[in-house]
Amino acid sequence: MASAQELRELKPDELEGRAKELKRQIFELKAKHNTGVLDSTADLGKARRDAARCFTVKREKEIALSRAAAGKGKE
Repeated sequence: MASAQELRELKPDELEGRAKELKRQIFELKAKHNTGVLDSTADLGKARRDAARCFTVKREKEIALSRAAAGKGKE
């Protein structure tokens, strides 16, 4: 749903909230799939990709912060 560029504009706490929401959504979709109630199985794949995108951007930000901290320590 959200592109990686849109996710990069979010603050870290907003990104964390989005990731938690997506994990909850995946859980609910899996439960629906297991009970045979899920209308579109494509929704499960979309939610997984969105969650992966969110976690990737979150990790990118963590790496950028650690590199910035390491760069300050050398000066």
